[in-house]
This record gives sequence, C-alpha cells and structure tokens, in this order.
Amino acid sequence: MLLKIYFFATFAQNHFFTMSIGANIKKLREQSGLLQKQVASELGIGYTNYNKLENGNREPSVSELQKLGRLFNMTVDQIINFDGDMPQDITLEDKSSVEQINLIKQLDEDDRSVIYKIIDTMLTKKKFKDFFQKNVAAL
Repeated sequence: MLLKIYFFATFAQNHFFTMSIGANIKKLREQSGLLQKQVASELGIGYTNYNKLENGNREPSVSELQKLGRLFNMTVDQIINFDGDMPQDITLEDKSSVEQINLIKQLDEDDRSVIYKIIDTMLTKKKFKDFFQKNVAAL
C-alpha cells in the first residue's frame, strides 16, 4: 500500500511540475505573440509534440528548454519559475559585481575588449587624479 501511495505522490508531483512548465511556456509564447507552430519549429519538434508540451502531457528536454531560453531571452530557471512577467532589460546598476562580470562574459570578444579598455582608461584616470591630488596637496 505504501508503495502505491509513493508512486501516486511521485506521479502527481511530476505531473504538476510538467503542467506548470507547460503553462509557463504557453504564457511566454502568448506574451511574445508567437503561434504554437512557430515555437515548435524553433524547437525542431512537430506541432503535436509542442501542443503536448504546453498542455503538460510531455516534459521538455533540457535542449528544448535551452532553445526556449534563447527564443524568449530568458534562462532555463526563469522559464521554469516564470511568474507571468517577461524579464526587463538587464542593467548593470541592478546587479552585484559578480553578476556584472558574468553578464560581460556573455558578450562577444570584441565587445568585451571595448569594455575592458574603458575600465582600464577609467582606472588610469583615477590613478592620475589621486596622484595629482596627493602631490598638489603636499605643495
């Protein structure tokens, strides 16, 4: 009897999880103004499989979640835990230093190079300013 209860509880939990992700994906698709066929095509799956995904009758694969993340410009975690609001543009002021570095790492090499040059220039400017303030104050 305990085994039956365990399997039912596990099934119910997994089914709820699958339905929740499906509902999240549906909300994201609708908010983005996309059709099911369009998203299915982006995922490389048929319309029927995609429909099962939205209705909670099929779990998305990790690869599909990653593709959805790129499509909706979200992380897999944001898709799974979607609260109904599309993410806003990311601004560096809202992030910790570690998060800022991770965002910079996502840029292509040329853009990262520009950012690093700007940072180097700002640090050099600060060092000169500090040097002159210290030496002028000593006069």
